[in-house]
This record gives sequence, C-alpha cells and structure tokens, in this order.
Amino acid sequence: MGLTPYQVAQSMATCGVPVHPDFIDAWESGSHIPAETELFALADVLWCPVATLMGLEPQTLRELRLARQLTAERLALRIGMDLDVYTYAEENETWDGDYRQTRALADALGLTLRQLVSVIGQSDELGGLLRSAIEGRWKAYVGPVSQIVTVNETRVSDVLRALHAEYSDFSERYMGHLVARNDDARLREIAAERSAFLRNLVDHFWELVGEAGEAAPFSSHTR
Repeated sequence: MGLTPYQVAQSMATCGVPVHPDFIDAWESGSHIPAETELFALADVLWCPVATLMGLEPQTLRELRLARQLTAERLALRIGMDLDVYTYAEENETWDGDYRQTRALADALGLTLRQLVSVIGQSDELGGLLRSAIEGRWKAYVGPVSQIVTVNETRVSDVLRALHAEYSDFSERYMGHLVARNDDARLREIAAERSAFLRNLVDHFWELVGEAGEAAPFSSHTR
C-alpha cells in the first residue's frame, strides 16, 4: 500500500490503538507479535482480513475468534458465557457450553454446526455415539447426540432411526447369504459395504441432517 511504518502507526492511532512505529518494524521482521487489539487495528489500516495477517487458515477457537476480530471478552458476552469459562475452553481446546451457547458460538464465528463440532474436537465422540446407536437401542442416544450437534431431538431421532435401519440391513443380508451358503465373494462384498458405511458414518449422519447442519444457525456478523 506504499505506507511507511510511521504512517501505519498514525492510522492505528486514529483507530484508537496508538503504537510506536518501531513496533511496526518489529512485527514485519517477526521479532514481536502484535496484541489482539493491535492486530485488529492493523487489519483495518491495511484493509485486509485478520486471517491474512495471521498467515494461516483458522482452525482453533482462538484463531477463528481472532479472524472475526472478536476479543475473548466480547465473544463470551455475545454467547452468554462467563469469561473465565470461555477462556478455559479456548486455552484447553474443550467445550462444555449448553445448547444456546453452542449455537450462539457457531453464529458468532460464522460456522455451520458441522464445522463447529469439528472445531471443538467432538467429532470422535459423535462418531462413537453414532456407532453405539446403530449397533444397539438408538433411542437412548438421541439426547446425547442432540447435545453435541445442537440439532433438535426430533431431527436427530429421524436420522438415527434411518442409520439404524441401514446398518441392520447389512446384518440381515449377510446372515441371509450365510444361511443360504452363498459363495464367499458375496459375503466379502457385503462385509466391505458395511465397513465403508462405518468409516463414513459421521459424514453420512450430517448428510441426513441436511440444512440444519450445513447452514449457519443464525445470521452471522463480522463484528
């Protein structure tokens, strides 16, 4: 943009974040890292997304929050969570928010529910619950699955019922061929289909959930 460090510092001061030009040089050289408010102001001055300055594709809660130019205080207030609780979740990459807080978090970060489940590290837990649901009494898992994905229980119930039926079909076909003493090739084929179904179980779950999981739960805001 043809700006000197002094001009950048002046513009940042106009944004309410005064810094010495030497800090601009230090950030450029990589010897120092700007504070969050400095990062946000710098992005405004340079007319670029925060993620561009960060030099990465946001993956974690903190990175996603910074990319949306939100302080931890502001995000915690927005989702209705105590700041200490949110900070702990961000620093330890865990999440224990309730239904409303989780959906508000997805909205604030501009994520779909499916993306949020991955970001907060609950995809494996979801996969385990889905596996248990299709192999046993699926109704017992409606509540736990709904809590993780923050999709209403009626929708989750319909999806688990469908998954359970699909999985049961593999068992019935396998046993049918086994009793009929058909060739081993057909049994191996059914077993392979079953294995592929289990590998793609989480993806298939979200496919059946549909728009409720693929669309952001509310209208998202940049700031």
